Amino acid sequence: MNTPWAFIKKSLSLKLILTAGLSLVSSVAAMSYFAISHQESILMRYAVEEVDRLGTTIKLGTHYAMMLNSRDDLNQIITNVGRQEGIEALRIYDGIGTIKFSNKPNELETRTDISHESCQACHKHLRPPEEVPLDARTRIFQGENGQRMLGIITPVLNEPGCEGSCHFHPSSDRVLGAIDVVLSLESTDKETLAFRNRSIAFTVIVLTLTGLAIFMFMRRFVLRPIRKLIAGAQHIADGGNCTRIEIDQPDEMGTLVQTIERMGKSISQKQSELNRQRDEYLTLFSLVPCIITVQDRNFRLLRYNQEFRDKFRPTPGDTCYHAYKGRMEKCLQCPVENTFKTGKSYTSEESGYDANGEIRHWLVTSSPIKNAQGEIVAAMEMCLDITSRKQLEADLEKSERKYQAIFRNIPNPVFVLQESDLVILDCNESVKPVYGFEKDEIVGRNFLTLFTEDDRESFRQKLTAKSMHDRVIHMAKDGRRLFVTVRVSPSEFSGQKVLLVTTSDMTKRLETEQQLIQASKMATLGEMATGMAHELNQPLSVIKTGASFIRRKIERGDEVARDILATLTSEIESHVDRASKIINHLREFGRKPDMKLEPVDVTEILKRALDIFIQQLKLREIEVVQSFDPDLPQVLADSSRLEQVFINMLINARDAIEEKWAPAATSGRDDGGRPTDPKLITLKTYSRDGSVVAEIVDTGCGIPPGVRQKIFEPFFTTKRVGKGTGLGLSISYGIIKDCGGSITVESERGKGTRFIISLPVPAPQAEGIL
Repeated sequence: MNTPWAFIKKSLSLKLILTAGLSLVSSVAAMSYFAISHQESILMRYAVEEVDRLGTTIKLGTHYAMMLNSRDDLNQIITNVGRQEGIEALRIYDGIGTIKFSNKPNELETRTDISHESCQACHKHLRPPEEVPLDARTRIFQGENGQRMLGIITPVLNEPGCEGSCHFHPSSDRVLGAIDVVLSLESTDKETLAFRNRSIAFTVIVLTLTGLAIFMFMRRFVLRPIRKLIAGAQHIADGGNCTRIEIDQPDEMGTLVQTIERMGKSISQKQSELNRQRDEYLTLFSLVPCIITVQDRNFRLLRYNQEFRDKFRPTPGDTCYHAYKGRMEKCLQCPVENTFKTGKSYTSEESGYDANGEIRHWLVTSSPIKNAQGEIVAAMEMCLDITSRKQLEADLEKSERKYQAIFRNIPNPVFVLQESDLVILDCNESVKPVYGFEKDEIVGRNFLTLFTEDDRESFRQKLTAKSMHDRVIHMAKDGRRLFVTVRVSPSEFSGQKVLLVTTSDMTKRLETEQQLIQASKMATLGEMATGMAHELNQPLSVIKTGASFIRRKIERGDEVARDILATLTSEIESHVDRASKIINHLREFGRKPDMKLEPVDVTEILKRALDIFIQQLKLREIEVVQSFDPDLPQVLADSSRLEQVFINMLINARDAIEEKWAPAATSGRDDGGRPTDPKLITLKTYSRDGSVVAEIVDTGCGIPPGVRQKIFEPFFTTKRVGKGTGLGLSISYGIIKDCGGSITVESERGKGTRFIISLPVPAPQAEGIL
């Protein structure tokens, strides 16, 4: 049973508070007692001195009246003085105790018993003494209303000045009477009580504050640290890790905390190591994702881990071969048996059916367990189920065979390159039909040897920087030039980083495209034949006229003036140059060059195409309006092919205008049957948004909306049979795309068509190719 005393004995703070409180209460109580007593004595002494002084004052005040025996004056003085606050009684006694004068008339001529204790200070002697100590003359008693009273007797002495017939007392009587002053001690008692109450209140407050201070001190610096120390020690006792107790005090308590922390740290480290080892062994034996069993010589299961229990649910006394495989006798090749025989560890890989009849694969390892004498008492067998791995190996092998078949039979050549030096590590069977190399001839070579010598160094960096390269020239084994598209993607091969390169042979397609482009050029040349004949006739006519003039002069024997001869020869030479220029232009336009992008001026190429075609337009009364920007930047394009695009555009514009002006046409005509728009072709070049734009605008018949999306398809044409091949716009579209640009069309039926060709301006290069 918990009694208050038992609770106090268990609480250090209560013991300290109780001990300190009792000591403090005793000290403060004693101090207060002595202070109150001292204060009361001071007040009493002050009251006595005041009453004694008052008695002496009354005696002096009545001295003259007494000398003259003026009783009326004495009565008046006594009455007036007795009215003062606090004076309860004022009497004058004669020698035998009779009250002769008093502020209370009912007391006059009453006699006091002089044998009373209060009178014995003077009357215990035969003759009252002249000098009596103040304390002997002082008395304190309780009045009728219960208040304390202070009375002091002041003797009235016979003086030599009393003489003659007025002298009432004989000269031998030294003490004639006494003046008795009684003063109420009510105010003094009240002040004393108030001081006592204040002292007690102060004592209680001091005790309360001191007790609270002790309690707060104990709680902050003693109880709280002790509780934390107890919690830390309990945590250590429970096996926990307690290396830090949150107490920061530079006193003895802090030193104790540091000592316990060091002790807890040391214990925690050792406990952590023990726990780590325990958890490690428990994990190794019970929680590892493999099967662990401990068996005796008869292969009975002594212990096993959680994995084995969950998978096989063995019964007590079960054998390993029955639990594992449902067998009634041990396996033929048993590593546990060999371990018992030789005392060594054995590893094997086993397959069989488990208790559910499913095929399983295990990696088995056995090791001996020996006692203190070194005798083998048991064997530990660890079995790792590798069924999933075996299945994955089979699936991987199957998948590898499948992908090897895909790799070998891909119709495009595929190369596996070493990323660092581009050496060919492997290739598929499609390499031989395209390149002519056997696999053992190409593997081990550098992939760059398939490029021309001029391109090898440039493609050394390009292959890793860009994933696709178009129109690349490769060399076959027999020296043939192949145009291929090269696609590069990073991959892994046999554990190393490689580049997987696929090439697509586009030689035949490019040859077909070249043939179509050339056929289109030839068709264009046929279209330009009439204009070219007129172009050549004019310089030939000038040459013939000059030659005829000279011949006639020679036949007549006339001399030709030097200035006329110089003018004729100059004209003949300029027209020969003009004819030669036209022939060279036609020859250059008709040749079959490879596609090569180089910096070109779009305006110059458009003007050159117009020069070849301008005579045909003049013959058909078609006006050409030119609006060229003189400050255009250069673009990357093939000048010959870009010129072919512009010529195709001019031919289409010419044909559209002729179709609109044909007699059978009905759209775009006035009431008289004539076209409302002029025969006009507008050529413009300008720059916009980082591109150079060329526009060819005609006032022809326009393109119907239903066929506008098909005009760039090969062999599609809206012209009459025999008028067009349907290749011009298709080839133009391909050429502009190869240059990285775009070609769009805007058209309104009966109003005309606008072709817009946009070619990007290349970014400035370090080499400054532009």
